[in-house]
Amino acid sequence: MIPVEQPACLLLGSNIQPEYYLPLAVRQLHGFFVVEGVSRVWQTPAVGSAGPPFLNAAMRIRTALSPEEIKRGVLRPLEAQMGRVRSEDKNAPRTIDIDLVLWGEQVLEPRIWEWVHVAVPVAEVWPYPLTGPGGETLQEAAHRLRTDARLDHRKDVPLTGGTA
Repeated sequence: MIPVEQPACLLLGSNIQPEYYLPLAVRQLHGFFVVEGVSRVWQTPAVGSAGPPFLNAAMRIRTALSPEEIKRGVLRPLEAQMGRVRSEDKNAPRTIDIDLVLWGEQVLEPRIWEWVHVAVPVAEVWPYPLTGPGGETLQEAAHRLRTDARLDHRKDVPLTGGTA
């Protein structure tokens, strides 16, 4: 059986030299996936720690890999190559964090409806209908969260690959 390609969405974040590591990660990911869209870069305060602010962006990709193959075979090795150190503190500063948040019609990060740093960049690149709890669409959640949170567009951090 030939694997069927699925659209998927990655969320990238960095708060250690993010102006360097975020564009580097985008360039590296182009070597593994068909990239269909890259969001703008957004800055938010660190969640759960007093660390420096995070820069976040989302990438819409197309892949025949399973979620586990994406995480274990591509994302974790790439994070390690880029100096990501995992510790007991899940909110510790990091060079790069790459999460698979959507795969096909599956929401793999349920907090997408709660976290502005996820909802806003993902809504920029995800053109498919996506409805969460209570019938709220991803675009509605992004708008709601954006009005209640500190979020700044970082025009000074260009990402390769264009936008959706």
